Amino acid sequence: MTAESIEVEFAGQKVLVPKGGYYDRFRSNPDLDEVARDPAAGNIDWFRRIPKQKVPSRIGSIWSPNFYYRSSSVQLLMSAPAGRLSAMLPMPLQPLRAYPGHGLVALTFFSYAVCDNDPYDEVSIAIIVPRPGSRLPHAAELLRQARRRAYYAHVLALPVTTEIARLRGLFGYQLPKWRTGIGVDLDGAIRCGIAATNDSPDLTLKAPLPSFTDVPSQSHMGSSTAVQQVDGRWHSTTVRTNTLSYAQRAFPRDVTLTRHGGPMSDLLNGLGASTVLRLDVVRDAQLVLNMPVPLDARGFAAG
Repeated sequence: MTAESIEVEFAGQKVLVPKGGYYDRFRSNPDLDEVARDPAAGNIDWFRRIPKQKVPSRIGSIWSPNFYYRSSSVQLLMSAPAGRLSAMLPMPLQPLRAYPGHGLVALTFFSYAVCDNDPYDEVSIAIIVPRPGSRLPHAAELLRQARRRAYYAHVLALPVTTEIARLRGLFGYQLPKWRTGIGVDLDGAIRCGIAATNDSPDLTLKAPLPSFTDVPSQSHMGSSTAVQQVDGRWHSTTVRTNTLSYAQRAFPRDVTLTRHGGPMSDLLNGLGASTVLRLDVVRDAQLVLNMPVPLDARGFAAG
């Protein structure tokens, strides 16, 4: 243990967290008046409208939802052959087809600068799927998700940079998490990267920094919902997003995604993810992560 870390118990295991950090002080139930005095957190008025409560979970009683006061992200939305995506999805999930024969894969780099679990970075590879229970044609379902900024996906990989984030996602949500090196840099240009388990490069992403649009709090809301199995039963886990500064570009030609070899590179190659349809960059956003909730037995989407 270093002078800057302290050992705490989480999910029945001992884990190091920053001494004096948010988890050390608040244990996921923060005093928002104290958080508001942290200049790094920014304006937190939105979170005051969202009460926390203790809920049962796979790792015992836990405070929910989890708050992310300051975050940024870079996402590439890519096309991939629907057949390859279907082979990676457990039944009855199917890929949401963007056009005949092709579905969508989202590669997203996240950086959480201020949050209940202390700072960490994360990378997601996910297949976009229809809303559970949707009977809309795929084109109409995709348009609905885009208009509402409410997307549904099945997560295939979700590596992180800290042990508490790994434990929370693995045991609390049964998400495919492991720990590795990740970097997300939006200073002057987009530079993102993730390491393989042997610390060699896995994926690197480079692009010019786009022009951002700044919007008032709660004027550009959205959500993303992961549809996953927890203990053999289907659940949905929703993240609500209050975006404050963002940029979006369709069919960007100046994005360089390099696959060096590693689990994330291999996964993208196996999915056949190719053409970048859209680049989304969020410079500042607030997130609320809910615990998984069971889905009913209505099935998922029409074929």
